[in-house]
Amino acid sequence: MIINSTELQNNFGKYLMLAAQEDIIITRNGTEIAKLTAVKEATADQSLLLENVREKVPEYSTHGKKATYKEFLQLSKVSEERYEYIDGEIYWIASPKTAHQRAITELFGTFYNSFQGTRCTPMVAPYDIELRRTEENINVVQPDLMVICDLEENINEQDYYKGVPSLVVEVLSKSTQRKDLIQKLDLYMSTGVHEYWIVNPENKEVTVYLFEDKNIGRISTYKKDETVYSFKFDNLNVELKKIFKI
Repeated sequence: MIINSTELQNNFGKYLMLAAQEDIIITRNGTEIAKLTAVKEATADQSLLLENVREKVPEYSTHGKKATYKEFLQLSKVSEERYEYIDGEIYWIASPKTAHQRAITELFGTFYNSFQGTRCTPMVAPYDIELRRTEENINVVQPDLMVICDLEENINEQDYYKGVPSLVVEVLSKSTQRKDLIQKLDLYMSTGVHEYWIVNPENKEVTVYLFEDKNIGRISTYKKDETVYSFKFDNLNVELKKIFKI
């Protein structure tokens, strides 16, 4: 992860926590000046966690070296593949597997019914979401599922949405766990998303994060035959047995 020195100073505690998972490069005026990294050896539990989130196969791998936002846009125009652009790196998005699609289909059905008659609209990928850490640091992601409550006021002349979703859902796969659990969590937290659902088909679990003031405010993990409840939306809940066919 790459951040500038001002961002580090303003959110040191957050990045100190994230440094236990991956090295953080600090820049000043666009030049790399330091690296924040873990000093002690990881505990057994930490090692197991890192093993769980480490990418095993190149289904969601970097397309190359650091790229500019302009280069990402050029690639997107000439390729029929799906890509995301996070902190200067381009990632190819593989075709999802059956468990992934089943979970998204069930979730979208519940989300659609829950938000009928409200100003909020559920949307599914592929749908580009542009998130800015700063004016210069532009990121483009395609969340699996999202809830947008400011759609009409943030559509540009080209019919693209330029706001920030209120709620975002990502369904994990072995190849995307590291990005979804670390990099995307930090991105969503830092750019104004209010709530983040991480759906794990392998463990049949859903973890819900509530972000407050660009930090983690509350966390709940739901397992087995429990019902998932949204922190932000009182009308939104879904039974795990529907998502995973338990």
